[in-house]
Amino acid sequence: MKYKMLVLDMDDTLLTDDHTISIENREMIARAQDLGVEVVLASGRPTPAMTQFAHELKNNFMISFNGAVVSDLNTSEILFEKSLTKEQIHTLHEYSLKSNTHIITYINDVIISETHSEFIEVERSITGLEHHLVPDFKAAVTTNAVKCILLEEPSYLKEVEKDLKNAMPDLSVSMSKPFFLEVAPNGIDKAASIAFLAKKLAIDQSEIIAVGNAGNDLSMIQYAGLGVWVDNVTPELRMYGDEIVASNNNHGVAEVIERFILNVN
Repeated sequence: MKYKMLVLDMDDTLLTDDHTISIENREMIARAQDLGVEVVLASGRPTPAMTQFAHELKNNFMISFNGAVVSDLNTSEILFEKSLTKEQIHTLHEYSLKSNTHIITYINDVIISETHSEFIEVERSITGLEHHLVPDFKAAVTTNAVKCILLEEPSYLKEVEKDLKNAMPDLSVSMSKPFFLEVAPNGIDKAASIAFLAKKLAIDQSEIIAVGNAGNDLSMIQYAGLGVWVDNVTPELRMYGDEIVASNNNHGVAEVIERFILNVN
């Protein structure tokens, strides 16, 4: 099978644990692009926290905020965007208080929260975005925003995930890290945005490889013609992929390209 699109999750998939792209992965991505393969980053990260990586890899398109935004990097045009309403965000804030979790959202590329948390610090460190601690979350959120994240200790947050899916079935809910529960508008996930982009580029579903490691990658792993997990995949998800390659720290993306792109082109 000749694949025409390679979709890569970033954190814990393409990036090593120190949030860099290995030389091996970079070189293999360049070789795939030389063969005409469209390489697309698809992450839960906010757009500004992805752009530098995408430009370094000479990508044409990028999917951010777990699929809520699709960008054309050549024209700086937003091809697709869907947001949570202010009212939905306020309802999520009320839910976070009842469930005893932290909550963040993003306004003008700034992380907004009304609580401190070590997990919020992880998000700030990963994204490099400014964090504003506000006295009143609802008062600070007066417009729509692309997504929210609920944050808490992993085993407890897993229970919250189950409850939230039942309590608010009109929202898209998935785990991106064990302590990050991502919430987006209904119908928004990585698979939906990949399908949107593939249609624009006249690429068939069967011609797509997706590589990920976590719950928010499951939709694209199941959608793609070839769904691949890196070896550090969340354990309960291993059975849902077509293939498993080396971990994020051992150049799993390079292995995907060597096995499934270079060897068939």
